[in-house]
Amino acid sequence: MTQAVSVKADLVLVLVTLLAAAGWIFSKEALAGLAPLMFIFIRFVSAGVVVGAVGWKDVQAMSQAEWIRALRSGACFGMAIAFWIMGLKHGQHMGVGAFLTCLGVVMVPLVILLFGDRPPSTTWVSLPLAAAGLGCLSLDGTFVFGFGELCYLAAACLFALTFVLTSRAAASIPAIALTSVQLTVVGLVALPLSLAFETWQLPGVLNIWLWVLASTLIATCLRFFLQTWAQGKTSSSSAALIMMLEPVWTAFLAAFWFGEQMTLMQMLGCGLIFTALLASRWRSVIRVAGKLVPATARSW
Repeated sequence: MTQAVSVKADLVLVLVTLLAAAGWIFSKEALAGLAPLMFIFIRFVSAGVVVGAVGWKDVQAMSQAEWIRALRSGACFGMAIAFWIMGLKHGQHMGVGAFLTCLGVVMVPLVILLFGDRPPSTTWVSLPLAAAGLGCLSLDGTFVFGFGELCYLAAACLFALTFVLTSRAAASIPAIALTSVQLTVVGLVALPLSLAFETWQLPGVLNIWLWVLASTLIATCLRFFLQTWAQGKTSSSSAALIMMLEPVWTAFLAAFWFGEQMTLMQMLGCGLIFTALLASRWRSVIRVAGKLVPATARSW
């Protein structure tokens, strides 16, 4: 792999984080005319079908064991997305919600521990920082941990489990086939929940359907395709570090699009959570920083 290809992949991953952040805006706008779980069903089943059509040969070639692993990770992903969309619907602050959701990255080592593996030592640094960040948010007089915020935290736990299950499944399943199955299962998980708890009413406003289309094609199909391609062309350390930009972009976009503002205590809490994210990937930070420092400077 040439250095130019690696740099290009890193730049694509930066674009991926922007697309992911934009997905929060697209989804929030779509929720103005659609029930949350109904929206997830439409968005992810449509995206799964599109991705599956592109990688149909890989999907057909999957073995029974691979299907089981893909369905298991997809079901967990579906529950995570269900909680996330409920948090987006009922949460008070999108920027804060993005940082709460990204706590899943910090929780991954704990999930690994449940699978019998030993978590890295950075876990015991990142977790207290994340807890301090949550403490700052809860101490803020203008911020309340309501139903939406609890949904964000539940989503973070399930995203951590999804990450581990997906990593294990991706070892033997082609990325495009795994992505197709996962996206489709997310929608199918949301369907019975939507039928049980929501009233189905399709919006007659074109604007809502345009947001749904943007969510499906841009924030789901394009985002996951570019992410899969870029992760195969750069180091995992660079990818992990760059993907941490998502909550930062989300906070900026929410401030620009919806006029959201954070208090000083909320900014401190989000800053501590972001520091926890960096601590949980400290080795990645060191590796990437090492690439950026010129060899002549390091020789000193």
